[in-house]
Amino acid sequence: MMKPVKSMNELVERVSKDPELAEEIKRDPVETIRRLGPPLETDRWIYRIVVSALGGTMLVTVTGAIGLAVAGKDVPDILVGIGTGSLGSLAGLLAPAPSRD
Repeated sequence: MMKPVKSMNELVERVSKDPELAEEIKRDPVETIRRLGPPLETDRWIYRIVVSALGGTMLVTVTGAIGLAVAGKDVPDILVGIGTGSLGSLAGLLAPAPSRD
């Protein structure tokens, strides 16, 4: 797998130095450039796994807190902190990114 490209200038430099990459871009430009993008921006599975893990953590902590409250026990502060942190992280991931207009 090729090293991800971080800027357009880096892509131009790599294409000028690597004739094999230039030929790949001529054959299938969209897929080749997509493959060269940073994995966190192009790989949807990473995003889905992180969102699922945070959502699962939040649900487990809320369920545990409700269960403890129903049983008449004190809810530990760490449980509240973990639930709040996962909820905040999830909100940050799902909120739309600000545009640069």
